[in-house]
Amino acid sequence: LVSLLLIGIAAWGIGFGLISSFRVVGVAIAVGIFLFLIALVGLIGAVKHHQVLLFFYMIILLLVFIVQLSVSCASLALNKEQQSQLLEVGWNNTNSARTDIERNLNCCGFRVFDPNEVCSSDCFRSHQCQPCAPIIEEYSGMVLRFVGGIGLFFSFTEILGVWLTYRYRNQKDPRANPSAFL
Repeated sequence: LVSLLLIGIAAWGIGFGLISSFRVVGVAIAVGIFLFLIALVGLIGAVKHHQVLLFFYMIILLLVFIVQLSVSCASLALNKEQQSQLLEVGWNNTNSARTDIERNLNCCGFRVFDPNEVCSSDCFRSHQCQPCAPIIEEYSGMVLRFVGGIGLFFSFTEILGVWLTYRYRNQKDPRANPSAFL
C-alpha cells in the first residue's frame, strides 16, 4: 500500500508540474517499486509457506524498519536552526528544485531578493517578490513533523510484520507430511 502510494504521489507531482526534478521522482518511484517487490516476496512466501522467502522478507523488512525509524526520529528531532541550515544547503545544491520552489511559492532568492538574478516566479516581473526562506521554513517544520509521525507509525507496523513473519515462519506447513521436521 505504501509503495503504491509513493509511486502515485510521484506520478501526481509530475502530472501537475509540481516537480520537474527527475532525481526526486526517480528515487520516489524506485523506493516504491522496491517496497512493492519486498511485499510481493512476503506474500509469495506466506502463501507457499516458503521458509527462505519468509526469512529474506523478514531480514529486509527489519532493515527497512531500522532505516525508516532513523529517518523518522531525525526528522522529528530537527530544530529550527538545523532545518534552516539543511534548507540552505539544499537550495544551493540544486537548480531544478529552486526553480520549482520559486514558481510554486511565488518568491525569489533564498534569504534576500536580488532583482538582477533570474527568477521564474510571477512576482519577478513587478519586482515585488519576497525571499523564499521564510515561506519554505514555515512549510518545512510542518512537513517534517507530519512525515516523521507517519514514518514512525509505519515503522512500528513494520516491526509488527517482522514479528508476525518470525512467528509464521517457524510454524509447520499444514499441507506437509505430518511426520516431516519443519
